[in-house]
Amino acid sequence: MQILVTKRSALIIAVIGSFLFPLLGSGVNIALPSIGEDYNMDAVTLSWVATSFLLSAAVFLVPFGRLADIYGRKKIFTIGMIISSIASLFSAVALTGVQLITARVIHGVGSAMIYGTGIAILVSVYPPKERGKAIGVTVAATYLGLSVGPFLGGFLVQQIGWRSIFWINVPPGIFVIALIFWKLKGEWAEAKGEKFDIIGSTLYGISLISIMYGFTLLPILLGFWVIAGGVAGLVAFVVWELKQEHPILNMKLFAINRIFAFSNLAALINYSATFGVTFMMSLYLQYIKGFSPQEAGTLLMAQPIMMTIVSPIAGKISDRVEPRIVATIGMTITTIALSMFTLVGDATSYAYLICTLIVMGTGFGIFSSPNTSAVMGSVSKKYYGVASGTIGTMRTIGQMFSMGIATLVFSVLIGRVEITPEHYSNFLKSLRINFIIFAILCFIGIFASLARGKTNR
Repeated sequence: MQILVTKRSALIIAVIGSFLFPLLGSGVNIALPSIGEDYNMDAVTLSWVATSFLLSAAVFLVPFGRLADIYGRKKIFTIGMIISSIASLFSAVALTGVQLITARVIHGVGSAMIYGTGIAILVSVYPPKERGKAIGVTVAATYLGLSVGPFLGGFLVQQIGWRSIFWINVPPGIFVIALIFWKLKGEWAEAKGEKFDIIGSTLYGISLISIMYGFTLLPILLGFWVIAGGVAGLVAFVVWELKQEHPILNMKLFAINRIFAFSNLAALINYSATFGVTFMMSLYLQYIKGFSPQEAGTLLMAQPIMMTIVSPIAGKISDRVEPRIVATIGMTITTIALSMFTLVGDATSYAYLICTLIVMGTGFGIFSSPNTSAVMGSVSKKYYGVASGTIGTMRTIGQMFSMGIATLVFSVLIGRVEITPEHYSNFLKSLRINFIIFAILCFIGIFASLARGKTNR
């Protein structure tokens, strides 16, 4: 009976945690034009309201995944939920753009603690034959948050103001914290007693920050040098980790575990090719089409609604059918959707936009659950936290790169100016170039997904 209660409690907590943060993230995307107007932000600086959160989460995901394996996954998850709730409060009362971006950085730290442990806790309590279904339900909760976020965010921005998006995240966070102490019994720390690699964590964090900051400096020469320094740092990180007895990220998993390596690569490519879509479409609908935040949010719901419907079905199928095949089908459909987006212009019909978003949501939903299940099923219990942190890192780094690509194209074609009518033609050109890049990336991802080999033995 206690095992059943623990399984249900872990699923409920993972589901709520997975629902809250995409709810906030997609709501913030809808609110960006309003935030930019309040703080007089240009297009590049405005992108940092979203990117700062992603960068912070990407920097800390793997280190917190490792800390969770050493000190306890439930403990790290709980601290993360507390930090995230406090960060939502700070975001809601921010007086300047700098304060808001700072609060988003703190929020990213808390979210890294949650992302790096949520799936790991779930996999720790569910047997392999039930794992795909449980992960599918959790991924569906993520997409439900993405579904509700644009509509709720648009409604709140229009009726109350953008700050309300952050206020509504506080009560659910408090509820999850209470539920953890009340219902989730036990702790999971299979690497207890092992050392934490501080030097590796520092190298990793500085490298990611350098790469992303370099993107924002392009096309000036300094940007290329900063990116080169970040890449060199990642190389040094890999060399260092290979020499450590207890690395924060076991690089040997990538070398000897084909499924783990290519499943993570497929996730990285998929998120790099898709995350910027909501950001760009939110701006497109409000600037080019003249939508209100609420109207834009309602139309954008088409994509995550399909993700919510398809994801648990795909997860359940992947318990019986080879995950590689299911995930690759999803990646292929996503590539088709991104190719359709390259045709978007100022006269594009609403029917075409909705149809494209539906195709996109279907492809992404089919890909995500089987791919996550493949990653978690390819490692032993000792590495669940690291595997969960790694797949979360691939997601956030992919999202970060997606925003980096969008920001870079904006910087080159629009520059550091507010998006006003005289810049609309360049904005549309930026949109098409971004979608072409994303479609090419996703096409490459099809081969990465296929290359992982058979998962079910």
